Amino acid sequence: MTELVASARRRARTGWPRLHTRLYQWTGGRLGSRFGRLEQVLITTTGRRSGLPRTTPLAGVPHGDRLLLVASNWGQEHHPAWFHNLQAHPEVLIRRGRRTVPMRARPATDDEREALWPVVVDAFRGFAGYAERTTRTIPVVICEPVGA
Repeated sequence: MTELVASARRRARTGWPRLHTRLYQWTGGRLGSRFGRLEQVLITTTGRRSGLPRTTPLAGVPHGDRLLLVASNWGQEHHPAWFHNLQAHPEVLIRRGRRTVPMRARPATDDEREALWPVVVDAFRGFAGYAERTTRTIPVVICEPVGA
């Protein structure tokens, strides 16, 4: 039974993002752009190995003119692929509703993360739960408008 549950969780982690991305794109962000108080965005990174564009739906936390992303990967012991991609290629596209904004993404420094972690947890308590599930420090990513 445990393997059955694990298999269902793996399918949900891969199938839901694809469906969410298509729904978001198809409706111009009218559907799939909010999850409670949390804004949902699409981030397009450049694959670190393939060089191809990769689009992922994520929870975004607006913070001034910046957008905060959390590389929680559902509390797994490894960083998500999109995080590795932006480390190799920090220029990303962020789709917020119908608008696509070019941004530069970077992991927060230790001091920035310490200040920003309460901000993202206040927006979505689930991030704290993900942090409890893993031994790694979950990165907070700061996306800033290009030219800022």
